[in-house]
Order: sequence, then C-alpha cells, then structure tokens
Amino acid sequence: MRRVLVLGGTAEARELAELLAGDGRFGVTTSLAGRTPEPRLPAGQVRTGGFGGAEGLAGWLREQRVDVVVDATHPFAEAISRNAALAARTAGVPLLALRRPGWSPGEGDRWHGAESLAAAAALLPGLGHRPFLTVGRGDLAAFAGVPLPCLARSIAPPLPPLPAHCQVLLDRGPFTLEGERDLLREHRIDVLVTKDSGGPATAPKLAAAREAALPVLIVRRPAPPPGLPTVTTASAALHWLRAR
Repeated sequence: MRRVLVLGGTAEARELAELLAGDGRFGVTTSLAGRTPEPRLPAGQVRTGGFGGAEGLAGWLREQRVDVVVDATHPFAEAISRNAALAARTAGVPLLALRRPGWSPGEGDRWHGAESLAAAAALLPGLGHRPFLTVGRGDLAAFAGVPLPCLARSIAPPLPPLPAHCQVLLDRGPFTLEGERDLLREHRIDVLVTKDSGGPATAPKLAAAREAALPVLIVRRPAPPPGLPTVTTASAALHWLRAR
C-alpha cells in the first residue's frame, strides 16, 4: 500500500481523499491547518495542525514512511506550498501539486487586477464607495486603512485589524447566483474585491457583479514553486498517482 499525504483544506483535496480511500492500493492521510472551525472532514485519516515548518514536515514524512505528497491547499497558501516543496525535496519524496484553474473574465466583466493584497487596498478607493471584501478571514487586515464602509464575508470571525467601518457577514459556500444578487442589492455594494481562488463554490459572486455592471478587483495568484508536476482535478491526480 502506498502512503499518500494530502495537504488539504479544499474541495479538491476532499475529493481526492475520497478517491484514494476507495482504492486499496493507497492509504491516505489528509493534513488540515486547523484554522477553520468545524471543517468538512475528508475520507481516510486526518491530521490537524502544523508540522513546524519545512524541517518538521520532512521529519514527519520520514517517520511515517510517506511515499508521495499531494499539495492540494488553497492557491493562496503560499507559505505552506513553499514548505511542502522544500520538505519533499529534503525527504526525497515525490510531490504533486493539485491546483484548480483560476477564473477568467467573460464578456461584460469589469475586472481590475492587483498583484497583492496591499496593491488591491491602494486601488480600492478609486473603484467604489461600498466594497464587498471576500478575501478570507486572515487577509482583511490588508484593508484596515481603507476609509470606506465595507462588507466582509468570512467563514469564521476575521482576524484584526479590520477596516474602521466594516460589517462582517459569517457564511460558508457554496453560494448561489440568486443569493449573491440579493446580497449585492441589499448592502448597496458597488465594487467586489476577491482573490483568484477559482472553483465553482464562490464563483456566483462574479456573475452577480457582471449582471450589476460592478467593477471587480481581483488579486492575482502567487506563482507556485517552480518545477512541480501539476494537475487541475482530483481525478487527474489519482491518474498520476496510479501511473507511479
């Protein structure tokens, strides 16, 4: 049996864990950071909490005799992905990156790109007066200096500091187009701020913004560690693992 460590926290990671758990050739353990309350648990074994950086992860891979690592973390989990690449190289364990595709603008979209959260915060006042921030609970601090009344959506209570005039909406996707339309209208949103997370769970907000002709400020993804084999779906990851 091949031992697989899935660095998870995404829908793709859960899907892959379920596929691996149903295949007798693999034993799967999914690692969760433990930052999200009541996470959706995947099939197979689950490990919660950090490893102690790249060195700690490399030691864990050796101790558990892991045969392969799949980095299926969020596209913006830059530090985790960097540590995974270093740890896998140190421990001599193959590493596969599972990354869902990013979003692409369509006809009628009014998208504005930003290379970082700080750049997005600087651009925001020129795009609207009532922003809807959907950047995650840990990244709202980048907008603390924005002098606008904001609506922020987060799975769990966000980490301070926050914008001075910020209303927090606690909710978890997947979201619907009808629900996103109602939210934009009810809160008089005139600009949407998001990260290019990709995937269908939170994409309806983009369609609702397009219908309302709202500008969308999108933070571009960080570059992944170079040289890694990469797939975009859980089924493709399973195929890669079987081929090895």
